[in-house]
Amino acid sequence: MIAKIKEVCLNKGISIGMATVDAQLKEFFQKVRPCTTDHKLIRVGGEKDAGYLIPDDLEGIKTCFSPGVSLEAYFENDLSKRGIKSFLADYSVEFPPIHNPLFSFEKKYLGMENDSMFMTLESWVNESLDVGNESDMILQMDIEGGEYNVLIDTSNDLFKKFRIIIIEFHNLNFLFHQFGFQMISACFYKLLKNFQIVHIHPNNVSNPIHYKNYMTFPEMEFTFLRKDRITTYEPNLSFPHELDRKNSENKKDIVLPDCWYK
Repeated sequence: MIAKIKEVCLNKGISIGMATVDAQLKEFFQKVRPCTTDHKLIRVGGEKDAGYLIPDDLEGIKTCFSPGVSLEAYFENDLSKRGIKSFLADYSVEFPPIHNPLFSFEKKYLGMENDSMFMTLESWVNESLDVGNESDMILQMDIEGGEYNVLIDTSNDLFKKFRIIIIEFHNLNFLFHQFGFQMISACFYKLLKNFQIVHIHPNNVSNPIHYKNYMTFPEMEFTFLRKDRITTYEPNLSFPHELDRKNSENKKDIVLPDCWYK
């Protein structure tokens, strides 16, 4: 009977799977709790979408890699005012929306292979600069769900070349489905080997998803700081941050659910 129900739902475009067990969810939410460090947070970029909170630890950083340009480059333009060059990439546009001499653009998506449309993060970085002389870069990634493939494909050795990583994770509602949880948690746990989450901001373009004592939004922005840059830290129990802004002005403001930090 269950198999028949699954078949009928699948033929209607609805997939039914096993829910994530409580123990796995409890462990995940405990591991991803953000902390406050000895580096205060500053806002870089726009006042809504394309603006992010990052640690005030930019001294010595010369390079940012930013896949997922679309129609905005406020974050990268703001970094250029600090002398930081940005490498941008997006197959969906012909060029960045802002002309800036510190921008270098590649018309490709990030993925797990190199062809006419896609490139790997490792090949992009290696072909763009001498990574042997770069140990403190920024990665800002908003690639509409493609982040999981990139995170799985990229080596930890390359990730450790970045001091700060900002990622908008998509489809986080699949945390509550067993198969999706395996993919999402594997990506977070990989980053958490060398990075600490220092800020989380839910994107208000989508409605929240509830499951038992947990709640998430499909799209959420995470800021990571490499652990060797942290001298002191403590749990962050106060959200939203005073510098947080709504991604969409036309939708109600939202607050990070406390299951993410308590």
